[in-house]
Amino acid sequence: MINTSQIGYIVRLLWLALGMLVAVHIFGTIGYMLLTEGKYSWFDCFYMTFITVATIGFGEIIDMSSNQPARILTVAIGILGAGNLSMLFSIVTVALLETDLNGSLRRRRMEKAITKLKGHYVLCGFGRVGRNIAHELEATNRHFVAIDEERDKLQDYRDKNPGMLYLHGDASDDDMLLAAGLEDARGLFAITEDDSRNLMIIITAKQLKPTIRVVARCQETRNSEKMRKAGADAIVSPDFTGGMRIASAMIRPHVVSFLDEMLKSEKNLRIEEIPIPAAFIPKPIGSLKLRSANYVLLAARERNGNWQFNPDKEFLLKPGFTLIAMASALGRQEIEALLIDMLG
Repeated sequence: MINTSQIGYIVRLLWLALGMLVAVHIFGTIGYMLLTEGKYSWFDCFYMTFITVATIGFGEIIDMSSNQPARILTVAIGILGAGNLSMLFSIVTVALLETDLNGSLRRRRMEKAITKLKGHYVLCGFGRVGRNIAHELEATNRHFVAIDEERDKLQDYRDKNPGMLYLHGDASDDDMLLAAGLEDARGLFAITEDDSRNLMIIITAKQLKPTIRVVARCQETRNSEKMRKAGADAIVSPDFTGGMRIASAMIRPHVVSFLDEMLKSEKNLRIEEIPIPAAFIPKPIGSLKLRSANYVLLAARERNGNWQFNPDKEFLLKPGFTLIAMASALGRQEIEALLIDMLG
Protein backbone atom coordinates (compact mmCIF):
# COMPACT_ATOMS: atom_id res chain seq x y z
CA MET A 1 0.00 0.00 0.00
CA ILE A 2 1.42 3.40 -0.97
CA ASN A 3 2.05 6.26 1.42
CA THR A 4 0.83 9.86 1.26
CA SER A 5 3.85 11.21 -0.65
CA GLN A 6 3.46 8.52 -3.32
CA ILE A 7 -0.23 9.31 -3.69
CA GLY A 8 0.66 12.97 -4.20
CA TYR A 9 3.17 12.02 -6.89
CA ILE A 10 0.59 9.88 -8.72
CA VAL A 11 -1.96 12.72 -8.58
CA ARG A 12 0.57 15.14 -10.08
CA LEU A 13 1.33 12.67 -12.89
CA LEU A 14 -2.39 12.25 -13.51
CA TRP A 15 -2.91 15.98 -13.85
CA LEU A 16 0.13 16.19 -16.15
CA ALA A 17 -1.24 13.46 -18.43
CA LEU A 18 -4.67 15.12 -18.57
CA GLY A 19 -3.05 18.48 -19.32
CA MET A 20 -1.00 16.98 -22.14
CA LEU A 21 -4.13 15.32 -23.58
CA VAL A 22 -5.93 18.68 -23.61
CA ALA A 23 -2.87 20.32 -25.16
CA VAL A 24 -2.80 17.74 -28.01
CA HIS A 25 -6.45 18.48 -28.81
CA ILE A 26 -5.87 22.23 -28.79
CA PHE A 27 -2.75 21.83 -30.94
CA GLY A 28 -4.57 19.62 -33.46
CA THR A 29 -7.68 21.79 -33.64
CA ILE A 30 -5.67 24.97 -34.33
CA GLY A 31 -3.33 23.12 -36.69
CA TYR A 32 -6.17 21.82 -38.87
CA MET A 33 -7.82 25.24 -38.90
CA LEU A 34 -4.61 26.89 -40.12
CA LEU A 35 -3.61 24.20 -42.65
CA THR A 36 -7.09 24.13 -44.24
CA GLU A 37 -7.25 27.93 -44.31
CA GLY A 38 -10.50 28.06 -42.41
CA LYS A 39 -12.52 25.90 -44.82
CA TYR A 40 -13.86 23.81 -41.93
CA SER A 41 -15.52 24.80 -38.67
CA TRP A 42 -13.73 24.74 -35.31
CA PHE A 43 -15.86 21.74 -34.30
CA ASP A 44 -14.87 19.79 -37.43
CA CYS A 45 -11.21 20.48 -36.65
CA PHE A 46 -11.67 19.39 -33.04
CA TYR A 47 -13.60 16.26 -34.08
CA MET A 48 -10.88 15.29 -36.56
CA THR A 49 -8.31 15.64 -33.77
CA PHE A 50 -10.42 13.58 -31.35
CA ILE A 51 -11.00 10.60 -33.67
CA THR A 52 -7.29 10.59 -34.54
CA VAL A 53 -6.21 10.53 -30.88
CA ALA A 54 -8.87 7.95 -30.00
CA THR A 55 -7.95 5.82 -33.06
CA ILE A 56 -11.64 5.43 -33.88
CA GLY A 57 -10.99 5.46 -37.64
CA PHE A 58 -14.26 6.88 -38.96
CA GLY A 59 -12.44 8.32 -41.95
CA GLU A 60 -11.22 11.82 -42.77
CA ILE A 61 -13.74 14.43 -41.70
CA ILE A 62 -11.40 16.94 -43.29
CA ASP A 63 -10.36 16.28 -46.88
CA MET A 64 -6.58 15.86 -46.88
CA SER A 65 -6.18 14.08 -50.25
CA SER A 66 -4.16 17.00 -51.63
CA ASN A 67 -3.00 18.52 -48.35
CA GLN A 68 0.30 16.86 -47.36
CA PRO A 69 1.03 19.20 -44.37
CA ALA A 70 -2.37 18.26 -42.86
CA ARG A 71 -1.57 14.57 -43.23
CA ILE A 72 1.80 15.10 -41.50
CA LEU A 73 -0.10 16.88 -38.71
CA THR A 74 -2.43 13.85 -38.44
CA VAL A 75 0.57 11.51 -38.06
CA ALA A 76 2.02 13.76 -35.33
CA ILE A 77 -1.32 13.94 -33.50
CA GLY A 78 -1.68 10.15 -33.69
CA ILE A 79 1.76 9.55 -32.19
CA LEU A 80 1.35 12.16 -29.44
CA GLY A 81 -2.22 11.07 -28.66
CA ALA A 82 -1.42 7.35 -28.47
CA GLY A 83 1.56 7.96 -26.19
CA ASN A 84 -0.46 10.30 -24.00
CA LEU A 85 -3.39 7.87 -23.66
CA SER A 86 -1.03 5.02 -22.82
CA MET A 87 0.55 7.15 -20.08
CA LEU A 88 -2.87 8.17 -18.74
CA PHE A 89 -4.17 4.57 -18.56
CA SER A 90 -0.95 3.41 -16.87
CA ILE A 91 -1.24 6.08 -14.17
CA VAL A 92 -4.92 5.25 -13.52
CA THR A 93 -4.12 1.51 -13.30
CA VAL A 94 -1.33 2.09 -10.80
CA ALA A 95 -3.56 4.37 -8.72
CA LEU A 96 -6.36 1.78 -8.59
CA LEU A 97 -4.08 -1.11 -7.69
CA GLU A 98 -1.78 0.60 -5.23
CA THR A 99 -4.43 2.50 -3.28
CA ASP A 100 -6.25 -0.79 -2.44
CA LEU A 101 -9.62 0.19 -3.87
CA ASN A 102 -11.10 -3.18 -2.95
CA GLY A 103 -9.95 -2.74 0.64
CA SER A 104 -11.54 0.70 0.83
CA LEU A 105 -14.87 -0.60 -0.43
CA ARG A 106 -14.71 -3.52 2.03
CA ARG A 107 -14.07 -1.15 4.95
CA ARG A 108 -17.05 0.97 3.97
CA ARG A 109 -19.28 -2.10 3.83
CA MET A 110 -18.07 -3.16 7.28
CA GLU A 111 -18.68 0.31 8.73
CA LYS A 112 -22.25 0.26 7.40
CA ALA A 113 -22.79 -3.23 8.83
CA ILE A 114 -21.49 -2.10 12.24
CA THR A 115 -23.99 0.78 12.40
CA LYS A 116 -26.82 -1.77 12.09
CA LEU A 117 -25.67 -3.93 15.04
CA LYS A 118 -27.62 -4.03 18.30
CA GLY A 119 -26.66 -5.97 21.43
CA HIS A 120 -23.26 -6.95 20.10
CA TYR A 121 -19.84 -7.09 21.82
CA VAL A 122 -16.71 -5.00 21.29
CA LEU A 123 -13.36 -6.86 21.42
CA CYS A 124 -10.53 -4.45 22.20
CA GLY A 125 -7.40 -6.40 21.33
CA PHE A 126 -7.21 -9.29 18.90
CA GLY A 127 -4.28 -11.43 19.97
CA ARG A 128 -4.55 -15.08 20.98
CA VAL A 129 -7.02 -14.35 23.78
CA GLY A 130 -9.12 -12.13 21.52
CA ARG A 131 -9.28 -14.76 18.79
CA ASN A 132 -10.41 -17.42 21.28
CA ILE A 133 -13.15 -15.09 22.51
CA ALA A 134 -14.18 -14.46 18.91
CA HIS A 135 -14.47 -18.22 18.31
CA GLU A 136 -16.69 -18.57 21.38
CA LEU A 137 -18.96 -15.68 20.36
CA GLU A 138 -19.33 -17.11 16.87
CA ALA A 139 -20.07 -20.60 18.22
CA THR A 140 -22.92 -19.18 20.32
CA ASN A 141 -24.33 -16.92 17.55
CA ARG A 142 -23.30 -13.62 19.09
CA HIS A 143 -22.15 -10.66 17.02
CA PHE A 144 -18.97 -8.71 17.76
CA VAL A 145 -16.68 -5.99 16.43
CA ALA A 146 -12.93 -6.44 16.87
CA ILE A 147 -10.48 -3.54 17.27
CA ASP A 148 -6.70 -3.83 17.04
CA GLU A 149 -3.75 -1.71 15.95
CA GLU A 150 -2.20 -4.61 14.01
CA ARG A 151 -4.14 -4.92 10.78
CA ASP A 152 -2.54 -8.27 9.85
CA LYS A 153 -4.11 -10.02 12.87
CA LEU A 154 -7.54 -8.80 11.87
CA GLN A 155 -7.25 -9.59 8.17
CA ASP A 156 -5.81 -13.07 8.78
CA TYR A 157 -8.83 -13.96 10.90
CA ARG A 158 -11.27 -12.39 8.42
CA ASP A 159 -9.77 -14.41 5.55
CA LYS A 160 -10.95 -17.54 7.37
CA ASN A 161 -14.16 -15.95 8.67
CA PRO A 162 -15.50 -13.61 5.95
CA GLY A 163 -18.38 -12.35 8.08
CA MET A 164 -16.11 -10.84 10.73
CA LEU A 165 -16.46 -7.09 11.42
CA TYR A 166 -13.42 -5.15 12.58
CA LEU A 167 -11.84 -1.69 12.90
CA HIS A 168 -8.14 -0.90 12.65
CA GLY A 169 -6.97 1.56 15.29
CA ASP A 170 -6.49 2.39 18.97
CA ALA A 171 -9.30 0.92 21.09
CA SER A 172 -8.75 3.51 23.84
CA ASP A 173 -9.77 6.31 21.47
CA ASP A 174 -13.27 7.71 21.93
CA ASP A 175 -14.06 7.89 18.21
CA MET A 176 -12.91 4.32 17.64
CA LEU A 177 -15.22 2.92 20.32
CA LEU A 178 -18.14 4.98 19.04
CA ALA A 179 -17.43 3.73 15.50
CA ALA A 180 -17.61 0.18 16.88
CA GLY A 181 -21.19 0.87 18.02
CA LEU A 182 -20.45 1.12 21.75
CA GLU A 183 -23.73 2.92 22.43
CA ASP A 184 -25.72 -0.09 21.18
CA ALA A 185 -23.30 -2.76 22.44
CA ARG A 186 -24.13 -5.25 25.20
CA GLY A 187 -20.58 -5.55 26.50
CA LEU A 188 -16.91 -4.76 25.95
CA PHE A 189 -13.77 -6.87 26.35
CA ALA A 190 -10.55 -5.02 27.27
CA ILE A 191 -8.14 -7.81 26.39
CA THR A 192 -4.92 -6.33 25.02
CA GLU A 193 -1.59 -7.65 26.32
CA ASP A 194 -0.87 -4.34 28.11
CA ASP A 195 -2.55 -3.69 31.49
CA SER A 196 -2.15 0.08 31.15
CA ARG A 197 -3.85 0.03 27.74
CA ASN A 198 -6.70 -2.10 29.15
CA LEU A 199 -7.08 0.41 31.98
CA MET A 200 -7.43 3.28 29.49
CA ILE A 201 -9.99 1.30 27.48
CA ILE A 202 -12.05 0.67 30.63
CA ILE A 203 -12.02 4.35 31.58
CA THR A 204 -12.92 5.50 28.06
CA ALA A 205 -15.73 2.97 27.66
CA LYS A 206 -17.28 3.78 31.03
CA GLN A 207 -17.16 7.51 30.29
CA LEU A 208 -18.94 7.01 26.97
CA LYS A 209 -21.47 4.50 28.32
CA PRO A 210 -21.47 4.04 32.11
CA THR A 211 -23.95 1.14 31.99
CA ILE A 212 -21.97 -1.10 29.65
CA ARG A 213 -20.55 -4.32 31.09
CA VAL A 214 -16.75 -4.48 30.81
CA VAL A 215 -14.68 -7.63 31.21
CA ALA A 216 -10.94 -6.93 31.43
CA ARG A 217 -7.80 -9.00 31.04
CA CYS A 218 -5.17 -8.46 33.74
CA GLN A 219 -1.62 -9.68 33.31
CA GLU A 220 -0.38 -8.59 36.75
CA THR A 221 -2.73 -9.39 39.60
CA ARG A 222 -1.59 -6.24 41.44
CA ASN A 223 -3.36 -4.17 38.74
CA SER A 224 -6.73 -5.84 39.18
CA GLU A 225 -7.88 -3.44 41.91
CA LYS A 226 -7.04 -0.44 39.71
CA MET A 227 -9.15 -1.90 36.91
CA ARG A 228 -12.00 -2.56 39.30
CA LYS A 229 -11.92 1.04 40.52
CA ALA A 230 -11.83 2.24 36.89
CA GLY A 231 -15.14 0.45 36.29
CA ALA A 232 -14.39 -3.09 35.14
CA ASP A 233 -17.28 -5.39 36.03
CA ALA A 234 -15.16 -8.54 35.84
CA ILE A 235 -11.41 -9.08 35.73
CA VAL A 236 -9.71 -12.23 34.49
CA SER A 237 -6.07 -13.13 34.92
CA PRO A 238 -5.06 -15.77 32.33
CA ASP A 239 -2.21 -16.98 34.56
CA PHE A 240 -4.50 -17.45 37.57
CA THR A 241 -7.26 -19.06 35.49
CA GLY A 242 -4.76 -21.33 33.76
CA GLY A 243 -3.39 -22.45 37.11
CA MET A 244 -6.86 -23.31 38.38
CA ARG A 245 -7.59 -25.23 35.18
CA ILE A 246 -4.41 -27.28 35.51
CA ALA A 247 -5.18 -28.05 39.17
CA SER A 248 -8.73 -29.10 38.25
CA ALA A 249 -7.41 -31.44 35.57
CA MET A 250 -5.47 -33.23 38.32
CA ILE A 251 -7.96 -33.37 41.20
CA ARG A 252 -11.31 -33.53 39.30
CA PRO A 253 -10.42 -35.00 35.89
CA HIS A 254 -13.90 -36.30 35.08
CA VAL A 255 -15.50 -32.88 35.60
CA VAL A 256 -12.91 -31.27 33.34
CA SER A 257 -13.43 -34.02 30.78
CA PHE A 258 -17.20 -33.41 30.87
CA LEU A 259 -16.78 -29.68 30.32
CA ASP A 260 -14.33 -30.24 27.47
CA GLU A 261 -16.67 -32.72 25.81
CA MET A 262 -19.56 -30.28 26.18
CA LEU A 263 -17.57 -27.61 24.32
CA LYS A 264 -16.52 -30.03 21.57
CA SER A 265 -19.96 -31.52 20.92
CA GLU A 266 -21.71 -30.82 17.64
CA LYS A 267 -24.45 -28.93 19.49
CA ASN A 268 -21.93 -26.39 20.92
CA LEU A 269 -23.41 -26.73 24.42
CA ARG A 270 -22.65 -24.00 26.94
CA ILE A 271 -23.75 -22.99 30.43
CA GLU A 272 -25.90 -20.00 29.46
CA GLU A 273 -27.66 -17.31 31.47
CA ILE A 274 -30.97 -15.82 30.35
CA PRO A 275 -32.26 -12.73 32.21
CA ILE A 276 -35.98 -12.43 32.93
CA PRO A 277 -37.38 -9.26 31.23
CA ALA A 278 -38.49 -6.36 33.40
CA ALA A 279 -42.03 -6.53 31.96
CA PHE A 280 -42.40 -10.21 32.85
CA ILE A 281 -45.43 -11.01 35.05
CA PRO A 282 -44.41 -13.34 37.94
CA LYS A 283 -45.35 -16.95 37.19
CA PRO A 284 -44.47 -20.39 38.54
CA ILE A 285 -41.61 -21.75 36.52
CA GLY A 286 -43.63 -24.87 35.76
CA SER A 287 -46.14 -22.81 33.73
CA LEU A 288 -43.45 -21.93 31.20
CA LYS A 289 -43.08 -25.55 30.11
CA LEU A 290 -39.33 -25.28 29.74
CA ARG A 291 -38.77 -28.57 27.99
CA SER A 292 -36.61 -29.09 24.93
CA ALA A 293 -33.85 -31.33 23.62
CA ASN A 294 -31.77 -28.20 23.08
CA TYR A 295 -31.40 -27.17 26.75
CA VAL A 296 -31.49 -28.34 30.37
CA LEU A 297 -32.53 -25.91 33.11
CA LEU A 298 -29.98 -25.96 35.94
CA ALA A 299 -30.74 -23.08 38.31
CA ALA A 300 -32.32 -19.69 38.87
CA ARG A 301 -30.64 -16.68 40.47
CA GLU A 302 -32.83 -14.28 42.42
CA ARG A 303 -32.35 -10.50 42.51
CA ASN A 304 -30.89 -10.66 46.02
CA GLY A 305 -28.21 -13.10 44.84
CA ASN A 306 -29.76 -16.27 46.25
CA TRP A 307 -29.58 -19.39 44.10
CA GLN A 308 -32.25 -22.00 43.47
CA PHE A 309 -30.63 -25.09 41.99
CA ASN A 310 -32.86 -27.39 39.96
CA PRO A 311 -35.93 -25.28 40.87
CA ASP A 312 -39.22 -27.16 41.20
CA LYS A 313 -42.28 -26.28 39.13
CA GLU A 314 -43.77 -24.13 41.94
CA PHE A 315 -40.77 -21.78 42.06
CA LEU A 316 -42.05 -18.24 41.34
CA LEU A 317 -40.12 -16.61 38.50
CA LYS A 318 -39.95 -12.79 38.73
CA PRO A 319 -38.47 -9.87 36.73
CA GLY A 320 -34.79 -9.43 37.49
CA PHE A 321 -34.20 -13.14 38.02
CA THR A 322 -31.75 -15.04 35.81
CA LEU A 323 -32.14 -18.55 34.47
CA ILE A 324 -29.07 -20.77 34.18
CA ALA A 325 -29.26 -23.53 31.61
CA MET A 326 -26.99 -25.91 29.76
CA ALA A 327 -28.00 -25.10 26.20
CA SER A 328 -26.97 -24.85 22.59
CA ALA A 329 -27.23 -21.50 20.81
CA LEU A 330 -30.62 -22.62 19.49
CA GLY A 331 -31.73 -23.67 22.98
CA ARG A 332 -30.84 -20.25 24.41
CA GLN A 333 -32.85 -18.57 21.67
CA GLU A 334 -35.81 -20.88 22.38
CA ILE A 335 -35.87 -19.87 26.06
CA GLU A 336 -35.56 -16.16 25.17
CA ALA A 337 -38.40 -16.46 22.65
CA LEU A 338 -40.58 -18.29 25.21
CA LEU A 339 -40.06 -15.53 27.80
CA ILE A 340 -40.93 -12.86 25.22
CA ASP A 341 -44.09 -14.73 24.24
CA MET A 342 -45.15 -14.82 27.91
CA LEU A 343 -45.05 -11.02 28.01
CA GLY A 344 -48.12 -10.92 25.81
